[in-house]
Amino acid sequence: MDLKVPITVTDELSEEVITATALLNLASGEIHRVEYVDYDADTLGLPWESDDYEFTSGVLSNAGKDVEFKVDVNRTTGQYSVSASELLEIKVRAAALFAGVSGKDLAAGLSSLPTPPGGRRGPLH
Repeated sequence: MDLKVPITVTDELSEEVITATALLNLASGEIHRVEYVDYDADTLGLPWESDDYEFTSGVLSNAGKDVEFKVDVNRTTGQYSVSASELLEIKVRAAALFAGVSGKDLAAGLSSLPTPPGGRRGPLH
């Protein structure tokens, strides 16, 4: 599945906050099409290359409600992404905030599904 949602990415520097718009792939956690707002990366360099770079975060917004999350930066490739555990947390928090569904409700919904052949549900360990 290739579901991309619009997000805001914020690079925090010691004395400055640099904002960008981007797309978060909810299947892979990759962040694409990063476009900085009022910041010329060609002239000033990428925010995470700065000596006073501190961290990057993202925000997923819907109907005035926000889910904030940590964004990882691969300093070799310049790729922004979200870890698998952070991506799962984003999905759970977004469902709770945007649709009024709790993590407990999501788990209960899973347990109400019919048991598949072989009696197992979920990944094997």
